[in-house]
Amino acid sequence: MNNDLAIRAAPWLYTAALFLIWEAAVRIFNVPTFFLPPPTAVAQAFVDYWGPLYRHSLFTLSTTLIGFGMAVGFGLLLGLVIGWSRSIYAGLYPLMIGFNAIPKVAVVPILVLWFGIGFVPAVLTAFLISFFPIVVNVATGLATIEPELEDVLKALGASKLDIMRKVGIPRTLPYFFGSLKVAITLAFVGSVISESIASNYGIGNLMLQAQAQFQVPLIFAGLVALAIEGIVMYWLMAMLETRMTGWAQRSGFAQN
Repeated sequence: MNNDLAIRAAPWLYTAALFLIWEAAVRIFNVPTFFLPPPTAVAQAFVDYWGPLYRHSLFTLSTTLIGFGMAVGFGLLLGLVIGWSRSIYAGLYPLMIGFNAIPKVAVVPILVLWFGIGFVPAVLTAFLISFFPIVVNVATGLATIEPELEDVLKALGASKLDIMRKVGIPRTLPYFFGSLKVAITLAFVGSVISESIASNYGIGNLMLQAQAQFQVPLIFAGLVALAIEGIVMYWLMAMLETRMTGWAQRSGFAQN
């Protein structure tokens, strides 16, 4: 019981320690606020600019969730297609790697040419940057089915569809739900990249405006707001993973 309580309290204690060390270091070394504001100045920026932070955070969250939802649907479908056979896997996987290697910040200007500035480029950037982990994990889960197991099932009269439906997809679930935790954080990165370049709304745009006005505490307040949103969404994905694939969790890990 005490160990469980310590685990639950650890994130709060470590976060408090980080902010205390940050505050103390800034005060002791007289670091200028325009270079690194102390946490108290960042907290004051939250109070002073609560309205804009709230509105822009909602915009970023909405674009991120829509892009993430698109990535889940498309990534799951494409992952199933790629993992269906080894020939498709060998043919499409290099193309996926090449596409993922393209910096998404370089794609934003193209999206602006096609769709203009604003909501759509942010959604599409979040989608483009977050679907790759889902595709890779789903395809890997399907492609790593043991050949001996497939041979035994085929000998028992199972079709390719039966093998995928009864063995491949259940085997892939831990990979899939684990990839959601990575994808949701990447979706936030995509949204902020697009907002910083091609939007009049969102945390990325707010931070860009704050940078132009040398409002460094507001910049850090925007970063903290993004961190809070990311942590909450990651936690939700982790809860979903535990609920849906608890059978795949190691009991020792679950207790520690």
